[in-house]
Amino acid sequence: MSIRAILTDIEGTTSSIHFVHQVLFPYAAKAMPEFLRSQQQNPEVAPILTALQQELTLPGTDLLAMDAQLQEWIRIDLKHPLLKALQGLIWRAGYESGAYKAHVYPEVAACLAAWSSNYLLYVYSSGSIQAQKLFFGHSIDGDLRRYFRGYFDTSSGGKREASSYRYIARQIGVIPGEILFLSDIPQELDAAAAAGMRTTLLLREAELDSPHPRARNFNEIKL
Repeated sequence: MSIRAILTDIEGTTSSIHFVHQVLFPYAAKAMPEFLRSQQQNPEVAPILTALQQELTLPGTDLLAMDAQLQEWIRIDLKHPLLKALQGLIWRAGYESGAYKAHVYPEVAACLAAWSSNYLLYVYSSGSIQAQKLFFGHSIDGDLRRYFRGYFDTSSGGKREASSYRYIARQIGVIPGEILFLSDIPQELDAAAAAGMRTTLLLREAELDSPHPRARNFNEIKL
């Protein structure tokens, strides 16, 4: 059975996890108070704040309380949809202003370009689809979005749940056995394998004991 589609994680797979945790998260945390104050009437932001107010059971629009909760979610790296929505809007402003560009490993852009001629390429990350598109649209190697057919986030299910990968396979329209999933997290690969997908563990910065096929970088991935 040959591979028809490649599904890839982002952090630790196409890109350094340090970019997200040392650049994007701190940027959003620092910008959050002023962003909430200045953008609270923005049509993109107002519904998010209304939902946050309801979840926190606040009597009104208490921006200080909202910021305090958001900062705590950032600190513990909680994948909360409201936080991810606000982070995505802040990161968009940062990318568009040129405050930073997304890190990708040196061989990734060339491999994506080569693979896109023969395989269907998709992304599956815990970050929102909006954040994924921003990431690949503003990379240090230029706009890489042209290589991908689509994006999936945790609205498709948890990354350590086999049902998520079955759902993604149905959405792609390719049977699981013809999809290769790339990740640096063995538990995600376990779930993908349980769904019938083929897997490769990216071991860029660590040595892990795992039954999955391994590669140090994209050039070593066997297709």
